[in-house]
Amino acid sequence: MTPAVKAAALTGAIVLAAVALNPSAERHRSQIKESIAERSPLAGLLGVGALAAFASNYHSLGVASYTSIRDKTVSFGFLGMVFVIDSHKDP
Repeated sequence: MTPAVKAAALTGAIVLAAVALNPSAERHRSQIKESIAERSPLAGLLGVGALAAFASNYHSLGVASYTSIRDKTVSFGFLGMVFVIDSHKDP
């Protein structure tokens, strides 16, 4: 097998894995709830995370996905992992 064929096969396998492992909307929402509860136990107790997760809109890009609230991205996911963006951190 030539190096070009090997590279194409590896690239195809990575793209296929990314599509198969793209996080679902429920996974994003669950991670948003957990993240808010970790940052503020009171907000977690009051259900702020559940409210934010409910209000979020899920967008799939095939190999990755993200959720947004009022056109602001709150989480993104790739290869089965979800990352919640902390908008309150100082740069």
